[in-house]
Amino acid sequence: MKRVLIPLAPGFEEIEAINVIDILRRAGVTVTVAGTKSGSIIASRQTNHIPDCTLDEVRAEDFDMLVLPGGLPGTTHLRQDPRISQIIQTMLARHCFVAAICAAPTVLADAGVLTGRVATSHPSVRAELAGKVGRISDERVVVDGLIITSQSAGTAMEFAFKLVEILCGPAAAIEVNRGVLAK
Repeated sequence: MKRVLIPLAPGFEEIEAINVIDILRRAGVTVTVAGTKSGSIIASRQTNHIPDCTLDEVRAEDFDMLVLPGGLPGTTHLRQDPRISQIIQTMLARHCFVAAICAAPTVLADAGVLTGRVATSHPSVRAELAGKVGRISDERVVVDGLIITSQSAGTAMEFAFKLVEILCGPAAAIEVNRGVLAK
C-alpha cells in the first residue's frame, strides 16, 4: 500500500490539504497528516485541525510521496522549517514523489529542487520562483519527473486525482471519481 506524508503548518489552506487527504484515502492510500507543532493546527480560514502526529514522529523513509499544501502563512512556516527541506531531499534521493500546491512550490524552490524543472504555482508567488525554476507553466497541474505542482485551491481536485493516478494508476483515479463525480 502506498504511503503519503502531508505536513500541516499553522495557516495552511484547508481545501488544498483536506481535499488531497480525502481523495488519497478514498483511493486506499495511507495518508499520515503530521503537524509542524504538537496539538491542533489552525488553518488559514481559522478552522481547527488535529493531525495524526507531529513531524518529529515520522521518518521520510517510510513514505512514497510528500504533499505540501499551500496557504499563508502556512507556506511561510513550511519554508522556515528545516525538517521540511530535509524531508524533501530525502524523498527525492530515494526517488520518491514530492508534490506542492499554490504557494508551496516556493518551499521546493528554496530547497533547490526546481532548478531546470517545469513547475506551476499560484500567480502571486511566481516572482519568488524566478531564477529557481527552469520554467514556470500556466498549466493547472504540472508533473516533471518526481515533482508535481499545482496552482491553487481551485485546482486542488485535479491535483489530488493526478496524485492518485501517479501512485495507484489511472484505473484507481477513475474508480474514485465514480464516487465523487469530480470530472
